[in-house]
Amino acid sequence: MTVQSQGKPARTQSFHTSATTEDAAATLYTCPANCRAEVTMLLITNVNGNTTVNVNWVDADNPFDATDLSAAILGSKNMTIGEYILFTRATLVLEAGDSLTNTPTSNASPHIDGFCTVTEIFIPVG
Repeated sequence: MTVQSQGKPARTQSFHTSATTEDAAATLYTCPANCRAEVTMLLITNVNGNTTVNVNWVDADNPFDATDLSAAILGSKNMTIGEYILFTRATLVLEAGDSLTNTPTSNASPHIDGFCTVTEIFIPVG
Protein backbone atom coordinates (compact mmCIF):
# COMPACT_ATOMS: atom_id res chain seq x y z
CA MET A 1 0.00 0.00 0.00
CA THR A 2 1.33 3.41 -0.86
CA VAL A 3 0.96 6.48 1.27
CA GLN A 4 -1.24 7.91 -1.48
CA SER A 5 -3.92 5.23 -1.07
CA GLN A 6 -4.73 5.93 2.58
CA GLY A 7 -7.77 8.10 1.89
CA LYS A 8 -6.32 11.43 3.04
CA PRO A 9 -6.36 14.59 0.92
CA ALA A 10 -3.35 14.61 -1.41
CA ARG A 11 -1.93 16.37 -4.46
CA THR A 12 0.67 15.29 -6.99
CA GLN A 13 3.13 17.85 -8.32
CA SER A 14 6.38 17.98 -10.24
CA PHE A 15 9.32 20.18 -9.28
CA HIS A 16 12.49 21.37 -11.04
CA THR A 17 15.75 23.05 -10.10
CA SER A 18 18.99 23.95 -11.86
CA ALA A 19 22.30 23.71 -10.00
CA THR A 20 24.65 26.12 -11.77
CA THR A 21 27.22 26.99 -9.08
CA GLU A 22 30.08 24.62 -8.33
CA ASP A 23 29.98 23.12 -4.80
CA ALA A 24 26.65 24.83 -3.98
CA ALA A 25 23.63 22.71 -3.19
CA ALA A 26 20.39 23.49 -5.04
CA THR A 27 17.22 22.44 -3.23
CA LEU A 28 15.02 20.42 -5.53
CA TYR A 29 12.13 19.87 -3.11
CA THR A 30 11.23 20.50 0.53
CA CYS A 31 8.29 18.72 2.16
CA PRO A 32 5.91 21.33 3.61
CA ALA A 33 4.62 21.41 7.18
CA ASN A 34 1.62 19.18 7.95
CA CYS A 35 2.52 16.87 5.05
CA ARG A 36 4.18 13.62 4.23
CA ALA A 37 5.54 13.32 0.69
CA GLU A 38 5.97 10.29 -1.51
CA VAL A 39 8.67 10.80 -4.15
CA THR A 40 7.96 8.47 -7.08
CA MET A 41 10.28 9.89 -9.75
CA LEU A 42 13.67 11.59 -9.61
CA LEU A 43 15.58 12.63 -12.74
CA ILE A 44 19.06 14.19 -12.72
CA THR A 45 20.55 15.42 -16.01
CA ASN A 46 23.87 17.04 -16.90
CA VAL A 47 23.55 19.94 -19.33
CA ASN A 48 27.15 21.24 -19.39
CA GLY A 49 30.55 19.51 -19.41
CA ASN A 50 31.85 16.68 -17.24
CA THR A 51 30.49 17.18 -13.75
CA THR A 52 30.49 15.18 -10.54
CA VAL A 53 27.02 15.15 -8.98
CA ASN A 54 25.77 14.52 -5.46
CA VAL A 55 22.06 14.10 -4.72
CA ASN A 56 21.10 14.03 -1.04
CA TRP A 57 18.08 13.47 1.14
CA VAL A 58 18.34 16.00 3.96
CA ASP A 59 16.48 14.56 6.95
CA ALA A 60 15.12 17.46 9.01
CA ASP A 61 14.73 15.32 12.12
CA ASN A 62 17.26 12.47 12.10
CA PRO A 63 16.74 10.65 15.42
CA PHE A 64 19.92 8.60 14.99
CA ASP A 65 22.52 11.31 14.38
CA ALA A 66 21.75 15.00 14.92
CA THR A 67 25.14 15.98 13.44
CA ASP A 68 24.62 14.30 10.07
CA LEU A 69 21.20 14.99 8.63
CA SER A 70 22.08 14.07 5.04
CA ALA A 71 21.98 10.74 3.22
CA ALA A 72 23.42 10.24 -0.27
CA ILE A 73 20.99 9.06 -2.93
CA LEU A 74 23.63 9.60 -5.60
CA GLY A 75 27.19 10.08 -4.35
CA SER A 76 30.01 11.56 -6.42
CA LYS A 77 28.65 10.31 -9.75
CA ASN A 78 30.72 11.56 -12.67
CA MET A 79 28.33 12.55 -15.48
CA THR A 80 29.26 13.51 -19.02
CA ILE A 81 27.31 16.13 -20.96
CA GLY A 82 23.86 14.87 -21.89
CA GLU A 83 23.96 11.99 -19.40
CA TYR A 84 21.00 11.48 -17.09
CA ILE A 85 19.95 9.22 -14.26
CA LEU A 86 16.30 8.32 -13.73
CA PHE A 87 15.01 6.82 -10.49
CA THR A 88 11.59 5.15 -10.77
CA ARG A 89 10.00 1.99 -9.37
CA ALA A 90 11.09 3.05 -5.90
CA THR A 91 9.43 5.29 -3.36
CA LEU A 92 11.08 7.65 -0.91
CA VAL A 93 8.85 8.98 1.87
CA LEU A 94 9.77 12.41 3.21
CA GLU A 95 8.47 13.96 6.41
CA ALA A 96 7.79 17.67 7.00
CA GLY A 97 10.98 19.70 6.54
CA ASP A 98 12.90 16.96 4.70
CA SER A 99 14.40 17.99 1.37
CA LEU A 100 16.18 16.75 -1.73
CA THR A 101 19.29 18.62 -2.93
CA ASN A 102 21.68 18.27 -5.84
CA THR A 103 25.24 19.59 -5.78
CA PRO A 104 27.56 19.78 -8.79
CA THR A 105 31.34 19.61 -8.26
CA SER A 106 34.49 19.34 -10.40
CA ASN A 107 33.24 21.78 -13.05
CA ALA A 108 33.76 25.56 -12.95
CA SER A 109 30.54 26.17 -14.88
CA PRO A 110 28.17 23.29 -14.11
CA HIS A 111 24.54 22.95 -15.08
CA ILE A 112 22.75 20.06 -13.45
CA ASP A 113 18.96 19.92 -13.73
CA GLY A 114 16.88 17.97 -11.25
CA PHE A 115 13.24 16.95 -11.62
CA CYS A 116 10.99 15.06 -9.25
CA THR A 117 7.36 14.03 -8.98
CA VAL A 118 5.91 14.06 -5.50
CA THR A 119 2.56 13.20 -3.95
CA GLU A 120 1.97 15.33 -0.87
CA ILE A 121 -0.41 13.81 1.69
CA PHE A 122 -1.90 16.33 4.09
CA ILE A 123 -1.82 15.38 7.77
CA PRO A 124 -4.67 16.90 9.77
CA VAL A 125 -3.66 19.02 12.74
CA GLY A 126 -5.15 18.12 16.09
